[in-house]
Amino acid sequence: MNTRKRAGQGFVAGSLIGTLGGLIGLGGAEFRLPVLVGLFRLSTLEAVILNKAMSLVVVASALLFRLRAIPFEQLIQHGDVALNLLAGSLIGAWWAAGHALTMPRTRLNQVIMVLLVGLAVVMLSESWLGLHDSGAPLFEGGPTRIVVGLLAGFGIGTAAALLGVAGGELLIPTIVLIYGIDIKLAGSLSLVVSLPTMIVGFARYSGSDAFAVLKAERPLFRWMVVGSILGAGMGGLLLGLVPPEILISGLGVILLISAVKTFKHAH
Repeated sequence: MNTRKRAGQGFVAGSLIGTLGGLIGLGGAEFRLPVLVGLFRLSTLEAVILNKAMSLVVVASALLFRLRAIPFEQLIQHGDVALNLLAGSLIGAWWAAGHALTMPRTRLNQVIMVLLVGLAVVMLSESWLGLHDSGAPLFEGGPTRIVVGLLAGFGIGTAAALLGVAGGELLIPTIVLIYGIDIKLAGSLSLVVSLPTMIVGFARYSGSDAFAVLKAERPLFRWMVVGSILGAGMGGLLLGLVPPEILISGLGVILLISAVKTFKHAH
């Protein structure tokens, strides 16, 4: 596949994924990973690293875009929530990225497939059970909530590092359920937690030979990021046209099928 065609396909794929992500308030990295492996034939570790780099740019952009709706002062007021989750997610990201570097490729494929399938199940559960509705927190403030937050953060940081994603699909319902925070504010807080978590995972991957993919696939990276950001903006404009329950259910099924199909046969 020549460079120009590859870049063009990256832009189209990024735009479509970004639009879908924008419609449900996600960066779309969960859907980029199967595309990078299945369509662009990258190795799993290369795809994770490239996906992580794209996610950093997209999440930083999304956080800036959302500051008008959710001002920085409001995020500071809930800084304890972000710090609680971050304390676990940073450790999880560092630990998981280190293991991904030494894990046999077949095993890494199997782990990623299981995580993506689990993510699809979470999406379907959110749609069918209405887990995106805020309400009373599961735990009132205190040592129990801190411990639960640390454990949840560790698990989310681990998954984010292994998949090269921001982890919003896991962070948002976690923040809503554990802390009882409004869904819109939870979306912005998830980005605050995601950004440093991804930076830690990204730094850990920098020692891998596969890190060279960032230079080798620079045109694909550039155009897929541009498409993702434009798509996210388009998705935001289209917000409300499609009922979120239907959209999340459909995307969950798509992710489930693509994850199994792609990573079951990945080499």
